[in-house]
Amino acid sequence: MRIAVLNRDKCQPKKCNYICIKFCPKVRTGEEAIVIGERGKPEISEILCAGCGICVHKCPFDAISIVNIPEELEKGIVHRYGKNGFALYGLPIPKRDKIVGILGPNGIGKSTCIRILSGALKPNFGGEKEFEWDEIIKRFSGSELQNYFKRVSEGRIRISVKPQYIDGIPKIYSGEVVTLLKKVDERGILKDLTIDLQLENCMKREIRHLSGGELQRVAIAATLMKDAEFYFFDEITPYLDIYQRMNVTSVIREYTKGRSSIVVEHDLAILDLLADLVHIAYGKPSVYGIITRGKSTRNGVNQYLDGYLREENVRIRSEPITFEVRAPQEGSEKEILITFNEILVDYGTFKLRVESGEIRRGEVIGVLGPNGIGKSTFAKVLAGVLKPVDGEVSGEINVSYKPQYLSAEDDERTVRMLLSSLTPQFGTSYYETEFIKPLQLRNILDSRLCDLSGGELQRVAIAATLSRDADLYLLDEPSAHLDIEQRIGVTRVLRRFAESSEKSVLVVDHDIYMIDLLSERLMIFSGEPGVRGEASPPLPMREGMNRFLKELGITFRRDEETKRPRINKLDSQVDRWQKSIGEYYYVE
Repeated sequence: MRIAVLNRDKCQPKKCNYICIKFCPKVRTGEEAIVIGERGKPEISEILCAGCGICVHKCPFDAISIVNIPEELEKGIVHRYGKNGFALYGLPIPKRDKIVGILGPNGIGKSTCIRILSGALKPNFGGEKEFEWDEIIKRFSGSELQNYFKRVSEGRIRISVKPQYIDGIPKIYSGEVVTLLKKVDERGILKDLTIDLQLENCMKREIRHLSGGELQRVAIAATLMKDAEFYFFDEITPYLDIYQRMNVTSVIREYTKGRSSIVVEHDLAILDLLADLVHIAYGKPSVYGIITRGKSTRNGVNQYLDGYLREENVRIRSEPITFEVRAPQEGSEKEILITFNEILVDYGTFKLRVESGEIRRGEVIGVLGPNGIGKSTFAKVLAGVLKPVDGEVSGEINVSYKPQYLSAEDDERTVRMLLSSLTPQFGTSYYETEFIKPLQLRNILDSRLCDLSGGELQRVAIAATLSRDADLYLLDEPSAHLDIEQRIGVTRVLRRFAESSEKSVLVVDHDIYMIDLLSERLMIFSGEPGVRGEASPPLPMREGMNRFLKELGITFRRDEETKRPRINKLDSQVDRWQKSIGEYYYVE
């Protein structure tokens, strides 16, 4: 079976004069494989299309996708957004008193799933007519979703949704946090959630004055306060540090007991800890998505990392994602780039002390610690943006810095204009291979910076940072807004960049998997957020992770199959044993 999808936003027939129609071999023989539709856009016949791919390659706007998929999927189509639109196959199944995870890239149909499960969108099963509820229920006859949709049709299921992008909340709501939460507190749990989500200090503040982490926790609180039977959480970790992520995981599990929950999350360590089972979503973003049957969380995550789904006999990635069995060595043979004496930064209300250390050429250093503890402040000291009151960084070096928060609201330059202005290598095969392709930038090169989504802007910012000529590259939270596949791409880009160019890279992030894959050494920040911060020098991987996990109060073990780190169940036999021998990271 063949799927042909046209991105109508990208398609500009007035500029290309229907080049897809002109070069289609079938059209040349007199068949109407591509015709001009009612709205002036091309329409591709999936039956007549030969699948040659000429129109795909000839389209100057990358607006056409043609993909072959197994014929047996045709019966499983749930919804399609019109002719030549995105197609969804399968749905996740809510389970009472269970947290169900969805694991997959952005643009694969996760939001469509929740719209259908909430009753906001009626499935059309690939056709153009609107189905009545009786027909929809009949279509799911014999499955667990039959009774579910019967209750949805009767209005007997209440749903509460936490959106993916929380940045828009201040544009919709105004006023104090406490006023907003009181309005939605249908369960009478405002006081308890305020304490559990550590919101006491921001209740009297205006919504528009909240930080990203505070806004995320307020959004989670508002979602849980609604008296719903089914809760949907679309990404709970952005802007939250690892301490807050662990806490939010416990809060969601506690307050959704006896109810159904679905969680979309790209931090695999948190999803592994939170979900009782997972559905893997795969396919081609913005073209089609397939939702698998539910799998145990361990098997689902492992199969996703391996890139091969055993039950479905489908390979979703050309190569597996592998983790180092042994922690990387310090690499003392590498040349020292810079050293820094004990550094003290004093803001009056906040003080940061960093122990003396050095950064070596060609190494990647991971930085871990809670929010508000001075990680970004240290990055600014190294970047020369901030001068400490005591201590110094030896030598003069050029620094390229990607900040934590990105904004391009008023920047009308295209991505192509930005990147080409930063490096003469833009447009070369090297730049295409090392940056454009792995960071998935080709389709947005002619998009304006002000029009980019959060994930697109993040990938552009990473490319821009690495495009500058520098000795040290500082990236503050490069995983924010990125899906799993994109995080994998960024991880590979950073590692390869450091190794091939012998440039030093310092990465501040809260995704433990990403830090574990990336880092050769670690800097650990601790203290009291917003008051004082203390930072270690770069430490060997095992020593750094042990120090960090001990402070966090959790232990990691290596998964036997993939060697990925997994969080041990708190107070389990393995957890107690590892703590007793002081090995919080993992035991070889």
